[in-house]
Amino acid sequence: MSLWNPSIQAGTADGVDGGPDAPACTCVGIVIGVPEPMASDLQRARASFGDPLAALIPAHITVVTTTETEDWDIAARHVRQVARRHKAFEISLRGTATFRPVSPVVYLQVDAGHEECTALHKEMQSGPLSRDLPFPYHPHVTVAHDVSEAGMDTALESLQDYEARFMVRTIGLYEHDATGLWRLREEVALEA
Repeated sequence: MSLWNPSIQAGTADGVDGGPDAPACTCVGIVIGVPEPMASDLQRARASFGDPLAALIPAHITVVTTTETEDWDIAARHVRQVARRHKAFEISLRGTATFRPVSPVVYLQVDAGHEECTALHKEMQSGPLSRDLPFPYHPHVTVAHDVSEAGMDTALESLQDYEARFMVRTIGLYEHDATGLWRLREEVALEA
């Protein structure tokens, strides 16, 4: 996803509000937030690897990446309907992996909850949010992005034994508007 920080609810694709990378239309983003204190711990770790976005992007698992919508209300209704068909589930994060050399990313692997995240993504990225993606969906928590090779290696090594568990009861529905800001519009409950 682009830059966002729910505590300040601001950020853009180029780091400046309303910058040149801001979309011309409204976009949707759907994430599973990592709860505290894990989120802050992971944000500090991400900063220690030299990631310039660490302070702006809380730890999360993307369910639907930036997706244009012509009608916010229809998209939000779709998200609520899909969420009603899914029940709360447990996420287990275990160890690190990387998308290198395809993409300069080191991430925490989703162990338990991988299938639930994938099913949620598949249903969410349909109907009014349907679009082709450049890569297959792979649930993960990014811990280093666009950092030096040494920083990526450090991220891989220092978090290789990381383990954490948490329950997912809600998903965050974000709007990336024409000003380039990500705004949390709604926490949507998984209700099945």
